[in-house]
Amino acid sequence: NRNVRWKTAIPGRGWSSPAIQGDQIWLTTATEEGKSLRAICVDRGSGAILQNIEVFRLNSPGGVNAKNSFASPTPVLDGNKVYVHFGAFGTACISQSGKILWRTRLEYDNGQHGPGGSPVLYENLLIVNCDGMSVQYVAALDKWTGRIQWKQYRKGSHAYSTPLIVRLAGGDQLISAGAFRVVAYEPRMGKEIWHVLYGDGFSNVPRPVFGNGLVFICTGFQQPSLLAIRVDGRGDVTKSHVDWRLDRGVPLTPSPLLVGEELYLINDNGIATCLDARTGKEYWQQRIGGSHSASPIYADGRIYFLSEDGQSFVIAPGKEFKILATNQLNGQTLASMAASGGAIFLRSGSHLYCLRNQ
Repeated sequence: NRNVRWKTAIPGRGWSSPAIQGDQIWLTTATEEGKSLRAICVDRGSGAILQNIEVFRLNSPGGVNAKNSFASPTPVLDGNKVYVHFGAFGTACISQSGKILWRTRLEYDNGQHGPGGSPVLYENLLIVNCDGMSVQYVAALDKWTGRIQWKQYRKGSHAYSTPLIVRLAGGDQLISAGAFRVVAYEPRMGKEIWHVLYGDGFSNVPRPVFGNGLVFICTGFQQPSLLAIRVDGRGDVTKSHVDWRLDRGVPLTPSPLLVGEELYLINDNGIATCLDARTGKEYWQQRIGGSHSASPIYADGRIYFLSEDGQSFVIAPGKEFKILATNQLNGQTLASMAASGGAIFLRSGSHLYCLRNQ
């Protein structure tokens, strides 16, 4: 591919997306079949590996879903600190120079499929969904020490979603999709603000997406629906605050993408859909092909979909379907791409690529 600026072999296996700040790109990976959980820093300009740190060592990590890895949650960067999360295997804070500042293990299990959702930062808190098979809760850790500041239990089943912070005039919300329900919490103390029930949906992966006063939730297995929920409610708002819903072409794994007032979906079977985000009206639906796990991204006026076998589809945003380009890379590609400074960073099963138009 003539647009490849550099490609770097990444040891082990991991599906965390590249996290980029300044000249550093951070990823996680697992070597020795999951026994060594590692943080890797790559130089943005050259692709050289600057750090390769063992963060946790496991005796017997157990199993993960065939598509998943022991290192799937994406790191979070904050100043000179790097937060890495390996689900129930452990959470840690590292300095940019590679020193481990703290480590902790939250008491839950990784469900049937291994670690999934990534943490988010809010003020001095690192917040993570802990939805295992036997116990489910949301936890907020002190970002300086790793100590638990609050913990909110919820009944349900296993889920693998990343929470979303929404900043609102009436107070910020932490929106967290789990099995059977989505809950909005007050992020500083963890108090529940509202929830919407969706019956039997579980094993949720897509992250909530917010815009135009609505949060968009994918309800999970077995039959996913997309719910558009107004965020100004209190208590159980299942019957009052769901503005619209979609029951076909909804993803189990890739997150939705909101660009302006259009919502874009790619489901696991390669069907792409564009909707009016305010009303749910469908503008178009197209089978672009391939199996999809990575979430689509919007960068430099274009939308990028990435299939699991290394094929990317570049489309123009808008109410008519228009493919601008397709590209093919070698290997499996289940991690979502990252765009920064005119380049796209894409992770395969074996390499990290920097792609840029010449």
